[in-house]
Amino acid sequence: MRAKVAGLIEQDWVTNFIIGVIVFNAILLGLETSDEAMAVAGPLILTLDKVCLAIFVIEIALKLFAYGLRFFRSGWNIFDFVIVAIALVPATQGFAVLRALRILRVLRIISAAPRLRRVVEGFVTALPGMGSVFLLMALIFYIGAVMATKLFSDAFPEWFGDLGRSAYSLFQIMTLESWSMGIVRPVMEVFPWAWAFFVPFIMVTTFAVVNLLVGLIVNSMQDAHAEESNEKTDAYRDQVLARLEAIEKRLDQR
Repeated sequence: MRAKVAGLIEQDWVTNFIIGVIVFNAILLGLETSDEAMAVAGPLILTLDKVCLAIFVIEIALKLFAYGLRFFRSGWNIFDFVIVAIALVPATQGFAVLRALRILRVLRIISAAPRLRRVVEGFVTALPGMGSVFLLMALIFYIGAVMATKLFSDAFPEWFGDLGRSAYSLFQIMTLESWSMGIVRPVMEVFPWAWAFFVPFIMVTTFAVVNLLVGLIVNSMQDAHAEESNEKTDAYRDQVLARLEAIEKRLDQR
């Protein structure tokens, strides 16, 4: 019985149906934020939302029945279980924040869609290397914040008055958000040589370290895609070998 249920929920049409329900539920949750939509069809929207939640609960229950304790060996299954559990929290005052997290149900499309799941897995695989890059960036920001505070705090205390403000201003500069006209040029009006500090900082952080992060993520995605291709090749090879063995047995019997 469990094998039949497991085979049912693993079929492609069931997966596509769940993805469709997730997308439909995301639209409903967006409509709940509209006063006009709630005024016109509020009861219907809430009812459909409950139907979607019921489908999610049934899906989780079927998986628990089919897989038993093996259900919790998969991180994606645990993710789905937590998301659905949050949606079941009563709408009381103390749990208002948790109820607002119902929109997290949309993230279930990641676990339901294999391609999206591989993207996330590739990103997670890149985290150890990204940690080293983040540490390097933290060191650069700390050094830059100390220098900026020492150099510009007296003239521009709103931007570089202390270590925290300097770090935030440097982060804005790194993102290239109004960095020239908003911060650097006003500073250069008082300190004409300030470009010698800000330009190298931008070159190192924006164009070197950030691109290094992008390179790590892209490399991890490529590795995940290559692994998927190898798995498909191995599976196809196993199928071919099995067919050859079956043909050989038939020939031997003759």
